[in-house]
Amino acid sequence: MTDRTHQHREEGLCRAGLDLYSQALREGHVSSVAATTAPCLVDIGLLHPAVDDLNRLEPVAPTVALQRLLRASDERIADERRRGQRIADTFEPLIRVGAHTAASEDTPALRILGSKERAGQAIEEAMTEGRDELLAIQPHDPSLTHRPYILEGAMKRDQAFLDRGARIRALYQHTVRHAPYARARYEQLTGDVEARTLDEITERLIIVDRTVAFIPASADRSLALEVRHPALVAYFSNTFDRLWHLATPMHPQAVRQPTLNGITPRQRAIAALLIEGHTDADIADRLGMNVRTARVHIAKLAATLGSESRAQLGYLIGQSGILDPEPDRAR
Repeated sequence: MTDRTHQHREEGLCRAGLDLYSQALREGHVSSVAATTAPCLVDIGLLHPAVDDLNRLEPVAPTVALQRLLRASDERIADERRRGQRIADTFEPLIRVGAHTAASEDTPALRILGSKERAGQAIEEAMTEGRDELLAIQPHDPSLTHRPYILEGAMKRDQAFLDRGARIRALYQHTVRHAPYARARYEQLTGDVEARTLDEITERLIIVDRTVAFIPASADRSLALEVRHPALVAYFSNTFDRLWHLATPMHPQAVRQPTLNGITPRQRAIAALLIEGHTDADIADRLGMNVRTARVHIAKLAATLGSESRAQLGYLIGQSGILDPEPDRAR
């Protein structure tokens, strides 16, 4: 029976679990009695009964265990993205129906901001009134390289917010780690500011003090929607918190993602999109890179797997186990 006092998130191992797993790897097995000190190892599949002796537990290879946990993280991200799309699809017609009523209220729960300039002004006003935290999801925007004045204005706004004792948490795509404007931004800001990255993120989202949120209201982001409805803002905040937990730290301490079996994390993300049938342009857009870079990664992935054609590459990805490692048959 699992010790309820020992439960913790599967993304990390407790000290007792880490020690016992290390022992199992060194010795090839541990007894089922010893495993009672860290039942989490059995719960998350790092130990399994031996075929010839059910009282002896054998460890799953670390590379297999890591791929399995990374796969679970990818699935949680995909679930959050699908959930976000469903609520957006549900509320799109409701926003149009309620636009006239909302516009007549003193403090509307939903308000359309008719231009990028008006959206920027509304965000700045909300941050001026804010005192606690700013949560932001920022898709890659290569145009910022050619529009430094926009970045400078955002940095002044962010620094003023930090100077009031507030904090900033920002999510980006992994490609932003190498963007000069991103490094410059966080090297110059002082205060409680953190940034993390994911392979894929949602559309732009800004939340101030968990009371007001801003999201795009048109495909070209020329319109924005200001959201003050408590249930919607709470939903957006919860989505951000879940994605933040799954993301890789970028600032102030950058963490390097591991390379598994010669496949980089970027190539693994591309492989997942390739077997879903996406074009090179779709892959580049979703991962925040240009098409040429995406094709370079695809070529390297093909070379690593020994593929000579696009069709063969999809087959080899499925056969390689880089996306869905085979479960240990001894369980």
